[in-house]
Amino acid sequence: MKGQKHLTIVIKLGSSSIVDENSHEPLLSILSLIVETAVKLRKDGHRVVIVSSGAIAMGMRKMDVEKRPKDLSSVQALAAVGQCQLIALWDNLFSQLRQPAAQILLTRNDIADRTQYMNAQNTFKALMNKGIIPIVNENDTIAVTEIKFGDNDTLSAITAGMVQADYLFLMTDVDGLYTKNPRNHADAEVIEVVDDISTVSADVSSAGSSLGTGGMSTKLVAARLATSAGVTTVITRSSKPGNVSEIVSYVQGLKAVTSDLSFVPGIPSSGQTPFTGSLSPRIESLPTPPRHTRFLPDPHPIRDRRFWLLHGLAPYGTIYIDEGAHRALMAKAGLLPVGVVDVEGHFAQQEAVRIVVVKRLHWKPLPNSSPNPDGGSDRERIITSSLPLYEKVNPKPVEVGRALVNYSAAEIARIKGLRSSDIEGVLGFAESEYVALRENISLARKRSGNGSGDITPTRVESNSSSRVNLLHTPGESSQQG
Repeated sequence: MKGQKHLTIVIKLGSSSIVDENSHEPLLSILSLIVETAVKLRKDGHRVVIVSSGAIAMGMRKMDVEKRPKDLSSVQALAAVGQCQLIALWDNLFSQLRQPAAQILLTRNDIADRTQYMNAQNTFKALMNKGIIPIVNENDTIAVTEIKFGDNDTLSAITAGMVQADYLFLMTDVDGLYTKNPRNHADAEVIEVVDDISTVSADVSSAGSSLGTGGMSTKLVAARLATSAGVTTVITRSSKPGNVSEIVSYVQGLKAVTSDLSFVPGIPSSGQTPFTGSLSPRIESLPTPPRHTRFLPDPHPIRDRRFWLLHGLAPYGTIYIDEGAHRALMAKAGLLPVGVVDVEGHFAQQEAVRIVVVKRLHWKPLPNSSPNPDGGSDRERIITSSLPLYEKVNPKPVEVGRALVNYSAAEIARIKGLRSSDIEGVLGFAESEYVALRENISLARKRSGNGSGDITPTRVESNSSSRVNLLHTPGESSQQG
């Protein structure tokens, strides 16, 4: 790999890759190989970040606890004990090869503020510039539901986006994403390449271990998030850490053959119909890579402020907008109150919200309705009535982005559907003519064809099998909002 471009590589390890699920003993053989792989990558000039779960499991071993507690304070106490053990283990292993490592503990609160987010970015950059390998984990000791990333798959994807990584490796106990559950179906095949996650039909019935919170579905969520930031994301087996170097060498070799992986012969766009024709001699000369699933990065990645808005902030509520407002946002305009259909949640000014597109229901004045005692218009009476304001089934509401708002939830509820010139008359003040400025709005990018946007997807399960369907960003509509 020498002589190649210097890359930034994030490697994520779950609890089941770090400790034995039953005895909670550290899996030293795997961890030692991970350390050797990371050091080799460093010697080849690459920058490496490790996202490591395992604090709670290590705490359970230290305190002789057999089953993970259910109450939050006990779990956080075990995390406090285990994090000391975990980072000491990593530091000891890296010290054997004279490789310095650093600990970074994060919660969503640490990156919710733009300045803190940039400080975290700068810390990662400074560490890697000095040849230090950051070891990242969620700060389980203080994290509660409201400020948790949810799982370390998501944390690793946000970390990869933050450091603008080239690769994110999600190490797990299987070779990759399968067409069927390999434990139950002998004919299950690994899907090698995915260029649009929304087209994937794959089995995600494998849940996380008893020690962790993830599973295959959370890895797809992480892959969706990371690829939107331009990060090539790979799922491969954690018991073979050498896969990381081999896969990087293989993919970089492919890039040397062609500048666009989507046009490389032998790589099916959906990963489900292998190419059977003759490959070019240069591609045939590349060594066969280990089994894995590789998610190709979005050619138009979301980075910096847009990435922070979409994925760094936890939304406190939802603003429903009509299709006309969505078209205006896509044309780089701000969000005016006239385009707001409804609002949910409790949030203050400058807090993050989801933006959801709906089909507004245009109600006619109610028959035999009495005049509005406040002198309001029919539109105002309809907006404040108990009738539904938008279609909830066909089409379904779809989340298309995130925003920092200029008004609180209660204030937006009062000015929704009104002209900007009416804001001061209703509220008694007007902070801005916009509910949200365009610079504080980040929309999910729509991929080509019927591809999906880049907001973290929703998992949908049927009764017959566990599969994933990812939300599509709605296309342009001729309906005026």
